[in-house]
Amino acid sequence: MSERRMHHSPVKFSPEKFEAHEGGTDPARVSEAAHLAAQALVSRGRRSRDPEVHERLVRLTDEQGLDGIAEMWAEAPAVSLPGALWRLYALRAAARTDPHRMGRWFATGRHAAQVSNVVAGVADPPGAEEICDVADVILSGAFDGEFDVALERFAAFCRVIAVGQEHTLDAPGLTVDRPWERIPRLLRTADELDAAARAWRHGHLE
Repeated sequence: MSERRMHHSPVKFSPEKFEAHEGGTDPARVSEAAHLAAQALVSRGRRSRDPEVHERLVRLTDEQGLDGIAEMWAEAPAVSLPGALWRLYALRAAARTDPHRMGRWFATGRHAAQVSNVVAGVADPPGAEEICDVADVILSGAFDGEFDVALERFAAFCRVIAVGQEHTLDAPGLTVDRPWERIPRLLRTADELDAAARAWRHGHLE
């Protein structure tokens, strides 16, 4: 297995920073940069029709890094390419921040009776390690697999973790703060990733 890059806390990409790099705080320009960065990382932006736009993207990525770019993705619609990449980025961060509990939740959720229905269509739901590995490849721009399948596997991971959290609410060391918020949020993220996968298959994920 290849050595993983060190994870750093996300860098806030403020409007002021964007203004310094791009000459303004126009939300449309921020959105454009977010979409261009997302396209580049899934191998579409490398064929940019506008060399100046591509050069600007390269400069922005070099200066801000992935964490700074990801902050722009956070504002994108859920069912969009940057929105989907933001969810992958956030899931990777969560898995790395708390690998022990993630592993326990996954093991519990995977063996719960409901999981067979929760992750229908995904034969072998990925664990936290695979989530981190695949996210690393996608976020480095080196992914050459089926992007929609990857999104569906991330969705399955969310659902398994949600079931695991629900079944360990009283387990020492595995309790979740505000489970009435966090568990539905995981399930909503799974639905959004599935919707993004469908949009990708139909050529509508931008």
